[in-house]
Amino acid sequence: MARVVLLARHGHHKEVGRVLSGRSDIPLDQRGQAEARELARLVAGRGVTRIVTSPRARTRETAAAVAAALELPVLIDAALDEVDFGAFTGRPFALLEADANWQRWNAERDTARCPGGETMGEAVARAVGFVAVCGEGVTLCVSHCDVIRGVVAHYLGLPLERIFSLGCDPGSVTTLALHGEGAVVVALNERSG
Repeated sequence: MARVVLLARHGHHKEVGRVLSGRSDIPLDQRGQAEARELARLVAGRGVTRIVTSPRARTRETAAAVAAALELPVLIDAALDEVDFGAFTGRPFALLEADANWQRWNAERDTARCPGGETMGEAVARAVGFVAVCGEGVTLCVSHCDVIRGVVAHYLGLPLERIFSLGCDPGSVTTLALHGEGAVVVALNERSG
């Protein structure tokens, strides 16, 4: 049997694109709730056998909408959690742009550590470790933008500094077909409508 992983980004919340929410527990807004319902429709016919989510409120809410539609339980796994942005968490992107540590982190994502947090390489390693051991069938993993793009970059052999070339919109799904220790990116940043 095939091993397929659907990497879904949580739905929209009021800080998307303005504030680095990080590991805060901000909930979905109305738009995000609608995106979660659309995500459920998008993956409905794909034979999802398991749903696993990051522990953040926005991912749990997104996973719950899909789980209700597919009548599946939701498992929570910290391996899918958001990057620990440490001192960057909760800061508006407009203010972060002037921070030398933020600039360095973006230029050297694989090795630069967020002050009080983790490197992008560490975050991606834990998520890839989880994805790599997903069993047979179709697993839906609800996670976060940078984590999803990092996993895709890993399987494509791209340096983490290149993740911004990969789309990952709120409520989107990226499909990986796992083969041995590698994967084929079947679809990227797919949305309904």
